[in-house]
Amino acid sequence: MSDENWGFALPAFKPEEALQKLRRDLRELGLTEREGRFERRGMAIARAAVDGAVLQVALVRRPARTPEWTEKTVKDSAQLRDFLALVKKSLSGWSDADE
Repeated sequence: MSDENWGFALPAFKPEEALQKLRRDLRELGLTEREGRFERRGMAIARAAVDGAVLQVALVRRPARTPEWTEKTVKDSAQLRDFLALVKKSLSGWSDADE
């Protein structure tokens, strides 16, 4: 791949705006927000918080009363889209029996 400069830069990542978008998208998936965590039927599924210039997000490995979290740091919009896609995929893969 070449190192050409196309004359434009990517827009700056704004974690506060990214968090607001993530909240909206997770609510559209049917999750309920409670104290920074997003739940389905009372079971924690995801969490997100601004940490300086990045967004700290986490997804449970499996819905459980005591969840095991897989944490990630989101530094740009592409990583935020990837995290949201992972949440959607996980939600579709978990059956009601998992909860």
